[in-house]
Amino acid sequence: MRVAKIQLVCDWAKATPLAPVPRTNVGLALASLGKRPINGLRRAPTTTTNGWYIWCGTELSSEPDFFAPLHIEHIHDYLPQVGEYLDLPPGYRFLIDGQDFEDVWFDASLLEATPSELTASPLPPASR
Repeated sequence: MRVAKIQLVCDWAKATPLAPVPRTNVGLALASLGKRPINGLRRAPTTTTNGWYIWCGTELSSEPDFFAPLHIEHIHDYLPQVGEYLDLPPGYRFLIDGQDFEDVWFDASLLEATPSELTASPLPPASR
């Protein structure tokens, strides 16, 4: 059952679940789909985004059009395997390879950005 799996990820990470608000956007790097591993990071939510930015592969671009907005309800159409991680609260990252490897960790730098930095780039200030 998927709900139990979501709880297990948050329990495993010792994180309090915070589900994305319905009809908010996730930033999805459409051009990277099909690559491995799958990466996700969650910034603080805004009025229209839930803070999630997801890309595939080893390269995270700082190009302004790297991420496309996608309603959270449609993420399963593109990457069904990330669903169990989306209740992780802001400040968390995940990396999965689609095989047997998964990692979840807290990155405080994801919470340190100013509002203008949140719109400009999903990367933490030190990573740009």
